[in-house]
Amino acid sequence: MKHHEVEILDAKTREKLCFLDKVEPHATIAEIKNLFTKNHPQWYPARQSLRLDPKGKSLKDEDVLQKLPVGTTATLYFRDLGAQISWVTVFLTEYAGPLFIYLLFYFRVPFIYGHKYDFTSSRHTVVHLACICHSFHYIKRLLETLFVHRFSHGTMPLRNIFKNCTYYWGFAAWMAYYINHPLYTPPTYGAQQVKLALAIFVICQLGNFSIHMALRDLRPAGSKTRKIPYPTKNPFTWLFLLVSCPNYTYEVGSWIGFAIMTQCLPGEPAPFPQVGPAVPGHAALPDPLLCPAVALFSLVGFTQMTIWAKGKHRSYLKEFRDYPPLRMPIIPFLL
Repeated sequence: MKHHEVEILDAKTREKLCFLDKVEPHATIAEIKNLFTKNHPQWYPARQSLRLDPKGKSLKDEDVLQKLPVGTTATLYFRDLGAQISWVTVFLTEYAGPLFIYLLFYFRVPFIYGHKYDFTSSRHTVVHLACICHSFHYIKRLLETLFVHRFSHGTMPLRNIFKNCTYYWGFAAWMAYYINHPLYTPPTYGAQQVKLALAIFVICQLGNFSIHMALRDLRPAGSKTRKIPYPTKNPFTWLFLLVSCPNYTYEVGSWIGFAIMTQCLPGEPAPFPQVGPAVPGHAALPDPLLCPAVALFSLVGFTQMTIWAKGKHRSYLKEFRDYPPLRMPIIPFLL
C-alpha cells in the first residue's frame, strides 16, 4: 500500500506547521487532526479547521484523504477556530439561567421590588400560570439537551456562550420583572384570553417536543447521517408537509401564546411603582413605562430562527434532489 505525505501550512502566513509522512490513504481528516495535535497539543482537534485552499471551506472530519483532489503529497491549510466548548454545556448553561432567574422574581426575593414585597405572592392566577409555563419550557429544554438532541457538531466557539447567555438571561430577567411585579395587572380580556393563550402555548410545546423526537429518530446515535424528515403517525409532525423546520414554528408559537397570556406586549402600560398622586401646582407623574419584553423576545427569536431555518432549507434542497417542493423554511406558504 502506497502511503501519503501530508504537509500542513498556516492559512494566514503559509508557515509550515507540520509534516506527516506515511499517512494511510484511507485516513480521515479527523485522524489527520489527531496526528497534528501530537505535534501541536495546544490545538486540539475541535479547534482545527483544515482546508485545501487557504480561503476555502473546512474539510469534514469524515472526508477520506484518498478521495480528496490531492496527490500522494497533500498540502492542507490550518486555521485556529479558537477555544471551543461543547454544545451540551452551552445549552445547559443557556437554559438553566432563565429558569433560575425567573424564579427569583416570582418568589420576590429581597432587593427586587422593595422590602414590603419580599417573599410575597401575587393574587393573580395568570402570574402563577406564567411561572409554570416558563419553568416547564426551560426544564423541557434541559431534559431534551441531555436525553433527546443529537448534535452533528460537538463544539462551538467559547465566545458564543457569553452572547447567548446575555440574550436568554437578560430577556428572562426583563420579562420576569414585569410579570411578577406587585402592581402587575391581568390581561384585558381576563380568563378567556389566558385560557386561549395557554392552549396555544401547550399545543406548541407538545409540537416542538414531537418534532425533536422525530428528528432524533432520523439520526442513529454517534452518527452524522442526514435524512429528509417526513411526517409520522404523530399529528404534530404533519407540519413537516409544509415547512422544513417545524420545531422553530412551534417554538415561535409558544412564545406568542406566552405573550398573549401575560399581555406583555408593545404599547401595554407596564406595572410600575406609583409614587403618589399628582399634586396641584406640580408636574403630573409620567406615563407608565411600556413593557415589550415577551413580544420583543419573540420577535428576536423569530428573526434568528428564520435565519437558521432558511439555512437548513437551502441545505436540504442542495443535498436531496427529491426534497418536497412545497415546503417553506418556517412559515407555511410564506417564509
